[in-house]
Amino acid sequence: MGSGTFQCNAIVEENRELRGNYRLMVVKSPEVAGAARPGQFVHVRCGSGTVPLLRRPISIHRVWPGEGRVGLLYEVKGRGTAWMAGRKPGETLDILGPLGNGFRLAAGERRLVLVAGGVGIAPLFFLAEAARRGGRQVRVLLGGRNREMILAEDDLRQMGIPVEVTTDDGSYGHHGLVTGLLAEVLEREEVDRVCACGPQPMLVAVTRLSVLHEVPCYVSLEEHMACGVGACRGCVVGIRDAFGNISYRNVCTHGPVFEAREVVFDGA
Repeated sequence: MGSGTFQCNAIVEENRELRGNYRLMVVKSPEVAGAARPGQFVHVRCGSGTVPLLRRPISIHRVWPGEGRVGLLYEVKGRGTAWMAGRKPGETLDILGPLGNGFRLAAGERRLVLVAGGVGIAPLFFLAEAARRGGRQVRVLLGGRNREMILAEDDLRQMGIPVEVTTDDGSYGHHGLVTGLLAEVLEREEVDRVCACGPQPMLVAVTRLSVLHEVPCYVSLEEHMACGVGACRGCVVGIRDAFGNISYRNVCTHGPVFEAREVVFDGA
């Protein structure tokens, strides 16, 4: 673990349902709140025994550093996250973090487009908030299969960040894929960087569009993790260098954020 990583018992302050299977948990952890950067995650111990055995990686969604609070946006889809959903205010949560390498913005990158698929908005919200606070222009494109998968829209708008929404089934916002919105934005506007998080097919399409328009693109990968600190090699991804050579990097330590054009996506 790095010197800026902590293991602590965070106090649960809030744990509420947003819509569908998505929930927002806010915990008190001054150490993690003070050290976290957009794109990093925490590893949560789910339970007091050996079932489930492994911690769960949860993206850091929001941070209030002056208050020592950290927001975790997560989807309830297994035993570990179901256990998280049952935590009440006042209980403690064993977390390890912040972990991983997050988003780093160059000084000259002033115009950002963030592309989120469903719960992929989790790390991008933290980035949007930090970028906006730094005086950058931020636009967020939210996509999902249906309206229940559109998250954090109101909070983004309250910060004055332009948001466009699309759903696969047309139940809310534009009817179509979020990458269709991205194609339109890249055609009509000057963009300095694209950042994305979501399902792999979406990331593949975002990467292709960014390469086509010669815009730097960084993606946050969602992978199953065991140890979370690079020891088990259970979350490796292929990375291609400038000469076409492929090596394998740990998503938990070298990522989860990578330059998009370097990632070897499965089947792409």
